[in-house]
Amino acid sequence: MTLWTLIDQQRTLDTEVGDDLRFDPAVLGWERKPQGLCRGDVCVPVPAEMQMDLVSVARLLGRPLVMDADEHVASLGAAAAARASALSSGMAPDFELPDVTGTMHRLSDHRGRKVALYSWASW
Repeated sequence: MTLWTLIDQQRTLDTEVGDDLRFDPAVLGWERKPQGLCRGDVCVPVPAEMQMDLVSVARLLGRPLVMDADEHVASLGAAAAARASALSSGMAPDFELPDVTGTMHRLSDHRGRKVALYSWASW
């Protein structure tokens, strides 16, 4: 077992992952039950013989997965259905960023007002 960093949307988790990429989905809030992989009232059917590895779990949940095996880092993105729902709502996701003086600002602090966002990247 090797310590990996899992990035689950906005959470960062350190967990043990086997050489075959097996891990405990409970670190992501999912529990294996007879009816499948469950979190709250949501259950996703899982074949009884299916391994709980990063690639299989991501595929099962319909979430994109990016991994760097050399650095032991994996990132699970939001499922396409969740992204589509967020886009159709017309509401921007909340986020927090510093201004040029280092003061942190949350988008939700400006709800109800017009906001212009400017961004720049060096790449």
